[in-house]
Amino acid sequence: MAFYQLRKQQFVPASLDEVWGFISSPKNLKEITPEHMGFDITTPDLPEKMYKGMIISYKVKPMLGIPLTWVTEITQVEDKKFFVDEQRVGPYAMWHHQHHIEEVEGGVMMLDIVSYRPPMAFLGSIANALFIRKQLEGIFSFREKAMMKKFPPAG
Repeated sequence: MAFYQLRKQQFVPASLDEVWGFISSPKNLKEITPEHMGFDITTPDLPEKMYKGMIISYKVKPMLGIPLTWVTEITQVEDKKFFVDEQRVGPYAMWHHQHHIEEVEGGVMMLDIVSYRPPMAFLGSIANALFIRKQLEGIFSFREKAMMKKFPPAG
């Protein structure tokens, strides 16, 4: 089975507190996810901030508008530095997503490292080459624009 990794870095012209306050709230996930993904959080009564061990369930429509359940667990959190979400139920054979933030001159550098294995072994490798990788790239492109809209450069 093939294993893939996607690394994305983005500068956000905002304070560490502002960026962490936004990305550490599960309620903001929909705002940075493309509408065509049909992303809806189904976990009732989500707290304002994520915590280690938190389970979040969603409905997503990654392919052909077919709704899937995706369940992730927040496995690590270090306040204002990073958090990790891992798939427990969902479309991937394996999903591990690290979200790092670091204060830099003029703002915050965000680094995402997504390690994943598509479903269906060999067929998953073909699907990754044909559309999974492109879809992930598109999601991060959308998120980059959404973050710039949320935190526009000053001036």
